[in-house]
Amino acid sequence: MPLDPRINDYLRRLSSVTAPLDLQARRDAAEVALRELHGPLESVAAIDTHIAPGHDGHAIRVRAYTPDGTATGAVLPALVFAHGGGWFQCSLELYDNPCRALANATQCKVLSVDYRLAPESRFPIPLEDFYSALTWVARHADGLGIDPARIAVGGDSAGGNLAAAAAILARDRGGPAIAHQLLCYPVVDHNFSTESYRAYGQNFFLTEAVMRYCWFTYLVNEADGASPYASPLRADLTGLPAATLLICEYDPLRDEGLAYARRLREAGVEARDHLLPGMVHACIHMLGLTPDARRLFDLAGEALA
Repeated sequence: MPLDPRINDYLRRLSSVTAPLDLQARRDAAEVALRELHGPLESVAAIDTHIAPGHDGHAIRVRAYTPDGTATGAVLPALVFAHGGGWFQCSLELYDNPCRALANATQCKVLSVDYRLAPESRFPIPLEDFYSALTWVARHADGLGIDPARIAVGGDSAGGNLAAAAAILARDRGGPAIAHQLLCYPVVDHNFSTESYRAYGQNFFLTEAVMRYCWFTYLVNEADGASPYASPLRADLTGLPAATLLICEYDPLRDEGLAYARRLREAGVEARDHLLPGMVHACIHMLGLTPDARRLFDLAGEALA
């Protein structure tokens, strides 16, 4: 379908804004610009912040969102979530409202992980942080009020990359058990040659130039891009948990997301892909811009029902 008209208008206004070149300026600009798109704050039953130990002793914040209307003492399924931002920007605080919306839509306790950012902490440190938090959640399921048999991983964009890679790590390291993968327009391959990059690599919010910068900040060297833990599309995908991929129609990452779902199915993994019509990358932030962004949350709820 055509590009969502509200998003189209927003992109036209955005095209006149010069992107900052300084790393911290990029981070600051993303926090402001994306927060302005969120819309009203969603109500949830509770928000609690925990500290999980990282593999190297680093303290990792894990923020837990209990969906609105949850009964006292209820044991919930869980979604351990990695935020997007190209591995180098965005924060636990920026993703507060998206995680509230995810908790309410999925009726899961959403546990948002504050992994360390590149380039200060390059591959595989953000992944190891997320995996450590996932392991901690599984070990402390009783205290967190969640069902250890119903723990999913999820994330959007670079966070989808971390969630997909953590599922591979969990298989390779013998746990923890993961019930599902919820991958929202994930980065899954260090590759810029797809048709969707050619069609949507400019003027559709996420650009090829920005994505190249993301990979530049994340990887220690170009050769790391071939690692299956950096590029899950290149991994052996057998034995992974079922997956749902939510993919934006007008996104340079569209084709690699569709390819990942296809490769999962070829490996014998139950995998469903849903194209979000009229949407661009980062639409998890756009509930205040267009009501059609709600489709991502509706499908997430169906996937994790």
